[in-house]
Amino acid sequence: MTHADQLIETLANSRVVLFDFDGPVCDVFAGLPAPEVARELTALLSAQDEAAGAKAAQTDDPIEVLRIAHEADTELGQGIERALTTAEVRAVALAGQPTPGAAEALRAARAADRGVAVVSNNSAECVRTFLERHGLQQYVTHIVGRPSEQPHLMKPNPFPLITAAERMHIDVTGCTLIGDSLTDIQAAHAAGATVIGYANKPHKVDLFIEAQADVVIEYMQDIANALTAE
Repeated sequence: MTHADQLIETLANSRVVLFDFDGPVCDVFAGLPAPEVARELTALLSAQDEAAGAKAAQTDDPIEVLRIAHEADTELGQGIERALTTAEVRAVALAGQPTPGAAEALRAARAADRGVAVVSNNSAECVRTFLERHGLQQYVTHIVGRPSEQPHLMKPNPFPLITAAERMHIDVTGCTLIGDSLTDIQAAHAAGATVIGYANKPHKVDLFIEAQADVVIEYMQDIANALTAE
């Protein structure tokens, strides 16, 4: 079976296509770099908890800063979460166009009569803002963003995928997730969903094959092509 056939078959067996957001749909921090946001959040955190701030200073990932804040103190975590959501909404306004092929993939999924949901560790607010800004909200049935005040439920936890499937009244095993990180693949495996690894950087191809993604693609346009080829 060719790679294209494998992709067509994987999508043909899916009733719902789940899109991770940062990567497959949008480069969230293209205009407002993630390390800059992480530094802003770390400064906020340091002002209230020096030890947590010192730990957060070791990472340039805003989501990781959020996890550290929540581990330190629930109230602190809530404050950092609000600040991160505000930064994400600001970031998607500066992020530029959707990932090449993403709009086509979303349209093709709906045209092929699939349910479509976005499942993201980013806030639902920033996903909604971006989709509306680019006229794509009509193609997305549900948005499952970062679970408020519960960072342990973010991917690789299967919770966002299971939540999306429940909202769409189908079993999660009927879903296929398109994601660009190992946490997406782990979440899909834990949920029992199929998963397409979007290798938007060359080193990810082998990484995703090793992690046993069902199919690995390098271009989001491949999704649109496969759905229209059915």
